[in-house]
Amino acid sequence: MHDDRSLVESRLKRVLDERIRPAVYPESVPLEVGIWVAPDEPVPVAEGLAAPRTPIAVGAQWGAPWGTSWLTVSGTVPQAWAGRTVEALIDLGFDKNMPGFQCEGLVYRPDGTPVKGLNPCNQWVRIAAPAVGGEQVLLHVEAASNPVILDYHPFLPTELGDKATAGDQPQYKLVRMDLAVFDENVWQLVADLEVLGELMAELPVDGPRRWEILRAVERALDAVDLQDVNATAAAARAELAQVLAAPAVPSAHRLSAVGHAHIDSAWLWPLRETVRKVARTTANMTALLEDEPDFIYTMSQAQQYAWIKEHRPEVYARVKQAVAEGRFVPAGGMWVESDTNMPGSEAMARQFVHGKRFFLEEFGVENQEAWLPDTFGFTGGLPQIIKAAGSKWLLTQKISWSQINTFPHHTFWWEGIDGTRIFTHFPPIDTYNCSMKGSEIAHAARNFKDKGRASHSLAPTGWGDGGGGTTREMIAKAARMRNLEGSATVEWEKPADFFAKAQAEYPDPPVWVGELYLELHRATLTSQAKTKQGNRASENLLREAELWSATAAVQAKLPYPYMELDRIWKTVLLHQFHDILPGSSIAWVHREAERTYAAVATELTEIIATAQRALAGDAASGSEVVFNATPHERAGVPAAGGRPTATGLRGSCSVQARPEGGFLLDNGLLRVAVDERGLVVSVYDLAQERETIAPGAAANLLQIHPDFPNMWDAWDVDQFYRNTVTDLVELDELAVATDQPQAVAVRVVRSFGASKVVQTLTLTAGTKRLDLDTEVDWHETEKFLKAAFPLDLHTERYAAETQFGHQHRATHTNTSWEAAKFEACNHRFVHFAEPGWGVALVTASTYGHDVTRTVRPEDHGTTTTVRVSLLRAPRFPDPHTDQGLHRFQHALVAGATIGDAVREGYRINLPERRVPGNAEVAPLVSVDDDAVVVSAVKLADDESGDVVVRLYEAHGGRARTVLRTSFAHSAVQVCDLLERPLGTEPEVREDGVALRLRPFELVTLRLTRAAGAA
Repeated sequence: MHDDRSLVESRLKRVLDERIRPAVYPESVPLEVGIWVAPDEPVPVAEGLAAPRTPIAVGAQWGAPWGTSWLTVSGTVPQAWAGRTVEALIDLGFDKNMPGFQCEGLVYRPDGTPVKGLNPCNQWVRIAAPAVGGEQVLLHVEAASNPVILDYHPFLPTELGDKATAGDQPQYKLVRMDLAVFDENVWQLVADLEVLGELMAELPVDGPRRWEILRAVERALDAVDLQDVNATAAAARAELAQVLAAPAVPSAHRLSAVGHAHIDSAWLWPLRETVRKVARTTANMTALLEDEPDFIYTMSQAQQYAWIKEHRPEVYARVKQAVAEGRFVPAGGMWVESDTNMPGSEAMARQFVHGKRFFLEEFGVENQEAWLPDTFGFTGGLPQIIKAAGSKWLLTQKISWSQINTFPHHTFWWEGIDGTRIFTHFPPIDTYNCSMKGSEIAHAARNFKDKGRASHSLAPTGWGDGGGGTTREMIAKAARMRNLEGSATVEWEKPADFFAKAQAEYPDPPVWVGELYLELHRATLTSQAKTKQGNRASENLLREAELWSATAAVQAKLPYPYMELDRIWKTVLLHQFHDILPGSSIAWVHREAERTYAAVATELTEIIATAQRALAGDAASGSEVVFNATPHERAGVPAAGGRPTATGLRGSCSVQARPEGGFLLDNGLLRVAVDERGLVVSVYDLAQERETIAPGAAANLLQIHPDFPNMWDAWDVDQFYRNTVTDLVELDELAVATDQPQAVAVRVVRSFGASKVVQTLTLTAGTKRLDLDTEVDWHETEKFLKAAFPLDLHTERYAAETQFGHQHRATHTNTSWEAAKFEACNHRFVHFAEPGWGVALVTASTYGHDVTRTVRPEDHGTTTTVRVSLLRAPRFPDPHTDQGLHRFQHALVAGATIGDAVREGYRINLPERRVPGNAEVAPLVSVDDDAVVVSAVKLADDESGDVVVRLYEAHGGRARTVLRTSFAHSAVQVCDLLERPLGTEPEVREDGVALRLRPFELVTLRLTRAAGAA
C-alpha cells in the first residue's frame, strides 16, 4: 500500500506541473511591447502614459535598481478565439514565487484608469470573457524594478538597499508578453487536484478518507489525456466530484478566512515604493471583490489608505465603494502597524487616535480590533491604550516566532499593567500570509491549543510583507474547503465577525498577565541608533509644542497650530512602523528618516519658540523666563510653567585627585570615585551611607561583544554573544572637564578598534544623579557595544518604564521564560530597589538593556548588573548600520524611589528652555500628587478650543489628586483617546477636579473653557 500511495502522489505532482497547469493557457500569440525608462524617480501617471516608447523584445534586459519603466503592450485578439476567455500574460522577469520582493507592475488602460497589479503570482489581465474576436488590446504597465534584497540564506551584505549605491545594471529580463486563451475548466481541475492532493498528504496514513481521495485522484489522472488535457479536463473533474462533495464532520475546526496583504510601510523598499505597492494590491483586491461575491478583504494602516487617496484617487474611489459595501474592511484602527515596545505613551495613544479618526471620517467605520500581525512583541501598557481608544480585541501572529518557549494559548484574555483585559487571538495557522495550502489548514487545526473549549480561529489569507494580497487561486481552494471531509471548514469573514463568534464561544478563556515578549528580534531595540534618537526627540518636541501652543492659545490668544501638529504627528507615527523604528529596513529608509527627523525638529522647535515668545513677556527686560515642560516642579519652576528667575541650585561641588589615581567628585549628597582607568568605582549616598556600586566592580564600563546572529542580522542578537566580551579599559585621556561650584565633571577618552569614545561624567549641585554623556565615533563591524553598571543590590525584580507606567521583570533566570528575556526594552528608566533604597538608570534615547545577577562568595552579597545597549553594526539589510558619530545621555540616580526614577526620566528627556522675557507663565493645569503625571496638554482636535488633559498614575499605586486650572471652565468630561465623552463627569470641587486613580490608570479629561475666559 505504501508504494502504491507514493506512486500516485509522485504522479500527481508531475502531471500537474508538466501537463495540467501549462494547459490552463492552451493557445497564445505574442504582444508587441514598447518601453520608456523614467530618468529618475517615478513620474505622474499622465507623464508615463504620454512618454515615447522604444520597441523591446521578450528576452531583453530592463530595469536598473529602483528604476521605473513604462511598458506598452498591444495586439489583436484572433478571430478564431471568438467565444473564449482571453487574458494577457505579462511576466516582467519574475524569478521567484515571492510577490513583493522583486519587480512589480501596475497595469493601466489608455485613459489612465488602473486595472490591476502584477507580481509573480498574479501575471494575468482579463481582456474578454467571452471574446468576439478582433478586439484591439492596448495596456500600459508602470513597472518597478525593485531589486531582490532578501535571499534568506545567507543574509549577504548588499549595496542594493540605497539608490545612491545600487548601481545601474539591469535587474530583470522580460519573460512573457502574450495574449492567451484561458481554459476555465482546466484551471478548476488544477484547484481540485491541489486541494485534494494537499489534504491527502495531511490525513492519517492508513485512514479511509486518505485512501478514498487517493483512488479518486488516481481515476482523475487516468481520465486525463496527457496529449489533450483541455478536452479531457471535464472528465477528470467528474471523477473528483464525489470526494469533493463529502461534508466535513460537525466537530471540524472552523477557520475564518479574511483576505489580507500585510504591506510593510517600509522595509526592503523605501516609503515611496510602498505608496505604489498599496496601489497595486488594492487595485487587485477591489477587482477580485467584484469577481468573487463571498470574498472579504481587510487592510490595516490608515496611512496606506491616505497614500492611495492622495496618489491614486481612482483606486481609492474603488476602495471607498467596496468599504461602503462591507467587503473591503479597514482593520486595526492605527495609523500604521507600529512597533509597540519603543513608542512613548502619547505616541502609542496617537497611533489609535489618528488611525481610528481617519477610518471614522473617511468611511464611517470604527474598529473594535487592534491588528498587529507582525509587530515584535507587545508591552504591558498596550491593553489599556487599546481600550481607551474604544477597541476591545487584538490580533497578532508574531509571537509564534518565539524561539525558546511556545506560547500556551491561541485565544485568551491579555491583562495589562493596570488590570485592563483585551480579548486576544493568535492564529494557530502561524502565518499572516496564508495561501490556503492544505498543510497550512491542517496545521491550524492540529496546532490550536484551545481545542475542546473553542473551535474558531482566523486565517489572514494572501501574499504579504511586500504586498500582493489574495489570489483567485486561493479563493478557489477556500471554496472547496468550505465544507470538506477531513479538512477544517473555511469561510470568508470580517475580523469583527470572527472575534464576536470567538468571544461568544469562549467567554472565559485563560488570562495572560503582563507583556507579550517576543523571544526573537531583540536587537531591534538597538539597531539604527539615529532613527531611535530621532523618534525620542520628536516625541519630546511634540509634547512641548502642544503644551506651549495650548498655553499660548489660552493665555496669549495665539492661534493654535492644529494643521501643523496633525501633519507632524502623522509623520512621526509613520516612522514608528515596525521595520523603521526597530532599525530593520534598508539604508535608504534610515537615511531618509534621519533627514525627516531633522526637518521635524526644526519645525517643532520653531512652533515651541513662537509660543514661548508669546508667553515670555518683555524680551527687552534683561531677564529670562525658564520654561519647564516636565510634569514635575524643577528648580523652583512649576511643572508645565515658566518663571523669570529660577531658584538656583544650593550647595557646592568639588573635584579632586584620588591618591591612587583618578578623581573624586562630591556635591554633599553623592561622592563619586572615578579610578585611574576612568571607571566609576564608587557612587556613595552620603545621607543614607550607602554604596551604589558593587564591591570590587566598576560602573560605566564599556563592553564590546562579537555580534553575528544565526539569522536576521539587524533584528537578532543571540544569547551566545555573551560568551566573548572585551572590557574597554584602555585610556587615552582622563582630565577634569568642569570645576565650578554648581557642577564638576571629568572627561574620559578611549580608543578601540577603529572607533573612539569621549565621555563626560558630571555631578551637579543639589542632585543625587551622576550624568553620563557619551560620544562614540563608531566604525566597527558586527560588534555590540554596551555600558555596564554593577549595583550592590539584592532584588528579584526590577521596573522598566513602558507606556503609562512600568512593567516588572525578573533579575533571575528561574525558568526558560525569564532566561529568554536576555535583552529587553525600557523607555526613560529602569529602577532597582531593596526596601528603603533604590537606584535608577535613566536615558534620553536608548531602549535596549540586559540585567544579570551574581552572588559574591566573599560576602554573600548580590551584584545586580544592568547594561544599556548603545550600538550595533549589523551588515544586513544596511551594510553600514550606525557607522559614524553618536551621542548618548544617561544618568545614574542613587537612593532613588520609583517616583525619583519617573521624575529624573522626564528631566533628562525634557531640558529646560530659557527665553528672554519677564513674565510668570502659569501652568494651564496642575496636580498635587507627584504620582500623577500629566502626559499631554493640548487643545481639542475638533478645534473647539476645549483643553484636553491626559494623565496617569505613574508609581503603581493608588492616587488621589486635585487637578487645578489657570483658566475658568464651564464643564469637565472624562473622554476616550479620541476626545469623545464617555458619559461620566468627575467630581468638580471649588478647588479643582478631584480624581482617584488606580495603579497606572490612564485618564483623559476635556475641559470646556468658560465663555470669555482668559
